[in-house]
Amino acid sequence: MWHWVDWIWHVKGSVAIDPAQSCDEAFDRIEPLFHQVGTTHERNGSILTFSKKDPVAQDKLATFESGVLRIEREASGLMLNYRLASRMLLFCFLAPLMFLAFAQVTVLISKWEEPKKEATAKEEKKEPAVLPQHAIDKFLGAPAPEKPKKDDKSKEEDKKLKPTASYVFAGLFAFLYIVGRVLEARLVRGLFRKALVIESDRFPSR
Repeated sequence: MWHWVDWIWHVKGSVAIDPAQSCDEAFDRIEPLFHQVGTTHERNGSILTFSKKDPVAQDKLATFESGVLRIEREASGLMLNYRLASRMLLFCFLAPLMFLAFAQVTVLISKWEEPKKEATAKEEKKEPAVLPQHAIDKFLGAPAPEKPKKDDKSKEEDKKLKPTASYVFAGLFAFLYIVGRVLEARLVRGLFRKALVIESDRFPSR
């Protein structure tokens, strides 16, 4: 079941390895990427595994907490296949669902309180515009008491019942997830590809 949903927070891909490179040579070029603070890695034949804890901001793979890299021989030659996990991507995917749930709860609460507000409004209409004044106050020329107004607290509560903010945050995190999912996949593929390039390929002879 997990393979149907693990794509949400996993990035998978493959990079072709130069035919002149062996498995060990390819890993020797990639391994410096994991020589970072908070990163531990292990090589076992054609497999490299890593995990991160509190990675530094300068770490180019800081988005991913763990991963597995395999060098496998395919019909086209040696290929670096990788599978990386990111809790940040998972959070950005779940956050919109959470805020949409908040918005729906807000709407339900507003509908539930609407009859109460209507009843309160009807009672306020029935109340006299001018409240009765005591005879002594009237004799002394005191102004007639005014009808009490809604306090600022009730206005703040009305604002909190609006789901607009939840919808805005849901859209924001959905956008971050889509951009991050596409961008991180491209960045990590380019990072591995650049690490595997032989120096002679970077600076071809004239």
